Amino acid sequence: MAVVGAGVGGLSAAARLAAGGHSVTVLEQGQEVGGKLGRYARDGHVFDTGPSLVTMPQVYRDLFDSTGGPLEEAVDLVRLDPAVAYRFADGVRLTVPGAPSEIPQALTDALGQGAGAQWSALLDRAAAMWRASEEPFLRRPLQGAATLARLARNPADVATIAPWQTLRGLGQRQLDDARLRMLLDRYATYSGSDPRRAPAVLATVPYAEQAFGSWYVRGGLHRLASAVAERATRNGAVLRTGTRVHRVLVEGGRAAGVELAGGERLPADVVVSGVDAAALYADLLPPDRRTRGIRRDLARVTPSLSGVVLLLALRGRTPGLAHHTVLFPEDYDAEFDAVFGTGRFQGAPRPVADPTVYVSAPDDPDLRPDEDSESWFVLVNAPRHDPSGGVDWDQPGLAARYAAELLDVLARRGLDVRDRLRWCEVRTPADLARETGSVGGAIYGSSSNGTRAAFLRPANASPVPGLFLVGGSSHPGGGLPLVALSAEIVADLVGPA
Repeated sequence: MAVVGAGVGGLSAAARLAAGGHSVTVLEQGQEVGGKLGRYARDGHVFDTGPSLVTMPQVYRDLFDSTGGPLEEAVDLVRLDPAVAYRFADGVRLTVPGAPSEIPQALTDALGQGAGAQWSALLDRAAAMWRASEEPFLRRPLQGAATLARLARNPADVATIAPWQTLRGLGQRQLDDARLRMLLDRYATYSGSDPRRAPAVLATVPYAEQAFGSWYVRGGLHRLASAVAERATRNGAVLRTGTRVHRVLVEGGRAAGVELAGGERLPADVVVSGVDAAALYADLLPPDRRTRGIRRDLARVTPSLSGVVLLLALRGRTPGLAHHTVLFPEDYDAEFDAVFGTGRFQGAPRPVADPTVYVSAPDDPDLRPDEDSESWFVLVNAPRHDPSGGVDWDQPGLAARYAAELLDVLARRGLDVRDRLRWCEVRTPADLARETGSVGGAIYGSSSNGTRAAFLRPANASPVPGLFLVGGSSHPGGGLPLVALSAEIVADLVGPA
């Protein structure tokens, strides 16, 4: 059995399949495991270069319990409190506690009477959405329109999920305060989407985050990827890094292994692909009428947003800085118009002039050279790398100019670190595309823009027998918990040896 890609989805599948008695070889083009859950170190400063928190830790507890031992024996998982700090353009600050019971009062204190009650009512609705959607959409194989048809058999579930309603529309109906609606809108970006087009069911994202907590791995989240890789190899999987897969072999109508970039052929009765679904169907598979519909659908969907990352090595410490801080702009819609090339920027995506800025600054001694230093991961939403019809992030000078602009934005929002900067490493969507194989650096493959998009991602079982998909570009979607669930689905589809 061959697993293509040592991202967290591929590693989780390898761990489960190896524990099930399969002979598994994991093939990773890079020198390190983790995929988008990357790591960068320089001069004693260490950064996670992808996800910065774990939600739904029960998914990883189940993964580790099912493959040989408790999660807590492999990593040191710490619940964050506060979970996140928000700063709005009008100067209002909101610190969200880690304990769900304390959140309504914090919202009321920061945003005014009624804010906490309205948010609680919205999360009650989101909890009902979760109960209706978790089992059929997150824990079962996707069966195209049949998945939606199963939902339609229960009118109460249809009314709860309201697939005709957008996340923005849900916020407008239930939240009076514009800042509270911005909080809800932000969760569309967890799937790389536009809240004005993404379905209301994405309200389950803040529900899950608050119900199950925001968690951090001491030493950096990349240790989670290393722990999953160690669990896979302990169960017998073979891990080959620096090994690029050139194509998936199809013989007798089914997957028969892979051919590596150097020409080596690795026979396998099952191939599990953790690469971007669009890249798999366009580049790694030979033309096949069975995959024609999927390739057509992938060409039609809106790709997810990407991001520009600044890794900031800083002198000194920032008093009162939360682990996660979000700095909102005055005009949130302008950001989505720029990223997706809609509205005022119709057909012309561009770097966001005044973006939402996300800062991850863990207070973790393992991530800094000394006590008088900080290592910041700074992320802004950005259009994917698309030289032919969008933004060419490899244009000479663009990355450096935009990084300087983002440091100015941080300064205007109250976090001026320009005189504390030791160095700045810039990662663009083009860099992400090269390093991870995601098409254009689209973080989640396809977005959830549109009524059906969130429910109709590429299925885990491909039309080619013996070929399966895991990871953020396939069902059930992107993010650390969902890619692990995709691996669980695939392991169940393959079955024990």
